[in-house]
Amino acid sequence: MGQLAAFIILSVVTLVAAVVVVASQNIVRSALSLIPTLLGIAGIYILLQAEYVAGIQVLIYAGAITVLILFVIMLTEHGTGARFRQVNEQVLPGTIAVAVLAALLMAVFFGTAWPRPAGALPQYSATAIGVTFLTNAILVFVVTSFVLLIALMGAIVIARRER
Repeated sequence: MGQLAAFIILSVVTLVAAVVVVASQNIVRSALSLIPTLLGIAGIYILLQAEYVAGIQVLIYAGAITVLILFVIMLTEHGTGARFRQVNEQVLPGTIAVAVLAALLMAVFFGTAWPRPAGALPQYSATAIGVTFLTNAILVFVVTSFVLLIALMGAIVIARRER
């Protein structure tokens, strides 16, 4: 019962913060609302007994990526982000697209006969996950680091052009 209550609370926090990310007209407020969204997801990972993934979620996404996004906003908007407001004039088409996608996903989810795994789930340790990341998934990390480096360089170039 306690896990269900924790899941409901984390889900509500995550969804409310995600709606603020999408609906806010201030880009800084949208970026800051990413933090409770990503922390809520990390809490759900903890409920799923994936503590390592939750730690990575907090360190990389809720910490580093959010700081990088705010850094880019501060470079391009001269520190506040309040001068240019986001206005989305496509609320109705977006709402229709979300409703159609949600209906399609629910139809697939409830119409699929999900196989039941045999036996217990394997136990993973941080060492095993780290070895997997640095052997089989090293290309993903290298490409991600290059993408983040290019994004940072692009933000610096854009900020220098505005001056």
